[in-house]
Amino acid sequence: MKTSFSRRNVLKSGLAAMGGMALAPHISLGAFSTSSFPLDSENRLYYSPLLREHYLDERPDVPAMIARLNANENPYGPPQSARKAVAESVSGGNRYSWKELASLVDMLALKEGVTKDHIMMGPGSSDLLEKVAIVLFAKGGNIVSADPTYMSLIRVAEAVGATWKAVPCKSDWTHDLKAMEAAIDSNTKMVYICNPNNPVGTIMAANELMDFCSRVSTKVPVFIDEAYLELAEGDTASMVSLLSQKKNVIIARTFSKIMGMAGLRVGYAVAQPEFLSKIEKITRGGMGICHTSVLGAIASLQDKEFQAMTKRLNTQCKNYLYKELSALGYSYIPSYTNFVIFPIKMDGKTFLSKMASKGVMVRSFDMLNKPYCRVSIGTMAEMEYFVTSLKELA
Repeated sequence: MKTSFSRRNVLKSGLAAMGGMALAPHISLGAFSTSSFPLDSENRLYYSPLLREHYLDERPDVPAMIARLNANENPYGPPQSARKAVAESVSGGNRYSWKELASLVDMLALKEGVTKDHIMMGPGSSDLLEKVAIVLFAKGGNIVSADPTYMSLIRVAEAVGATWKAVPCKSDWTHDLKAMEAAIDSNTKMVYICNPNNPVGTIMAANELMDFCSRVSTKVPVFIDEAYLELAEGDTASMVSLLSQKKNVIIARTFSKIMGMAGLRVGYAVAQPEFLSKIEKITRGGMGICHTSVLGAIASLQDKEFQAMTKRLNTQCKNYLYKELSALGYSYIPSYTNFVIFPIKMDGKTFLSKMASKGVMVRSFDMLNKPYCRVSIGTMAEMEYFVTSLKELA
């Protein structure tokens, strides 16, 4: 039998002393302070206080997946320029690619408006998030972030001894920056902000986030994960400009989204050189990137036409999805990414199974005890098939 707890009542009970409940005081902050949340069979919260994910134990037997819309991948990439560069670079795979990697770093430094000692490469941005977590939290401490958010850095931080202060998002699913700042204490070693935020797709107003990062980074490092920023429309700005003001911010970027290179694994962090030197004491980030990926990344970075096409088609397909969801009576969360999350009308696991039986792969979460679907933005044909499949479930 499922049980639940109130965020107010938990503060009055002995549950707050449990290891799994160490974050409970911070659940009392934010827009959902009167909500209750189910506990699992071992009386623990899982995934996060506001978010649980459904998985299929067995996938339905279908001939083939028609629409793979579960991993926020770029359906158009890699660009032809990168494919050509990768193919031609295979013959050099017996050599270390330090020279080519140095050229890529120079290009990224120019793009971000920093010197090359502000750049650290890695096989995807998640790898860099995790390495930062290992270094900063090896001796404990706590990390403050929104809930829900992308969990890679947080899970590794917890694994090496940190505690997580999860601050619920506001009612519009944006970061509650005021509550996050209030959660910082003498044991806080980092604030993590995913902007735009995965899995909800929201973004913070650029001036509001800039002010927060500028102020808070004088107390603790602020890590801003900008994996989806290049896909965002509207009031957007990278926090990388704060580095010129000597602020202790770390910005993560990736080639997995707008560049279409998720499987080729290239990402980078931009931060103060003295911060990066701490990370480089335990790892050489660029060592994990293969020769072919470095050459593909150089080509992708120069291919502005492909990046513009990706953004244009992503917005076009997303607007189509918005229109269809509204016509079907679904109230989606407006997204600044290449995915959209919206509440569904059946149990999340059942939804996954029914969609998989039609050859559609998506994700399903429970947020605030309500089932949601998170669907990645694919090609127009894939989105049309997803909508058709969704209609058949109604």
